[in-house]
Amino acid sequence: MQNPELPPAIIFDMDDTILSDDVAAGRCFRQVCHDFASRLPVADPEDLSDAIQEIRRWYWSDPERIRKGSMNLSRARWELLSMAFERFGMDDDPLKEEMSAAYQKLKSAAVEVIPGALDLLQALRDRGVRLGLITNGDSEGQRAKVVKAGLEPCFESVLIAGEFGAAKPDPRIFQQTLENLRVSPSEAWMVGDNLYADVGGAQAVGIFGIWVDWRGDGVSPNNHPQPHPQPPFPPHPPCQTASSVPYSNYILSERGELS
Repeated sequence: MQNPELPPAIIFDMDDTILSDDVAAGRCFRQVCHDFASRLPVADPEDLSDAIQEIRRWYWSDPERIRKGSMNLSRARWELLSMAFERFGMDDDPLKEEMSAAYQKLKSAAVEVIPGALDLLQALRDRGVRLGLITNGDSEGQRAKVVKAGLEPCFESVLIAGEFGAAKPDPRIFQQTLENLRVSPSEAWMVGDNLYADVGGAQAVGIFGIWVDWRGDGVSPNNHPQPHPQPPFPPHPPCQTASSVPYSNYILSERGELS
């Protein structure tokens, strides 16, 4: 039975909301740097690993790069490695290709479900909440993660940007999910870790946003949800913050009063 405090539908982001992605990506890049250390013109492979991490944070902080990179993660990875190579005066495309392929192999095997996430999804389904999943990224990589993590049975709608043809925060991918779940914007929540792509994109079409701020960044003038496209930010619906992962207590207890 639907709990009166929960909405008819909740939409989830996947990476760093249901699956632990950022930490796994950093670990895989570090492993690749060490595996290729003998071919790198740097004294310590940790230096290149640190540079890649710094560039990754910068790269995925920009709305335009989020839009473009989310549709082609292989291309985004090439750009990241290119910038890191340039920092150390390196120009070796074959090596970049090998490192990129090695990273992808490691990353595909590093699918880790955030503790409590599957329990939360099941608890919501048991209470009659219809669930949707929207994830940015290419079809092959993201679909493989969905399957390996066993997420398909949890959701009535699964949209992957590379398959759908548009990435968050494009309103079309949210609107299609609402249609698939047979609900209006006011009947849904969106849960995600990216203020721009997840929360801003959802709010732009009228969906209540819940930000999973697992990094503890907080909201600042330089870090706030922006709708797509970018008119003046609408005051409603609001955005709430779940400051830790797992965040099930926030959704089930504070919002749904189900503890």
